[in-house]
Amino acid sequence: MPFKSQAQRRKFAELLVKGKISADTFEEWNRETGTAKLPERVKGKRASKRSPSRKRATKRKQSRSKRKG
Repeated sequence: MPFKSQAQRRKFAELLVKGKISADTFEEWNRETGTAKLPERVKGKRASKRSPSRKRATKRKQSRSKRKG
């Protein structure tokens, strides 16, 4: 599996120095990445900021205010 970012490549190099991964593993990932220009960091996929329960509570408040009007 190729590296996705420069930060990930640095982390793997650190793990290699500490002896937590083998040189073969690092070389394999490095080889698969090739000479691709990698971003410094990759943003992860995040869920929406509101939880479903909060959305329901907001909808209930809105429907109550419509009834009063």
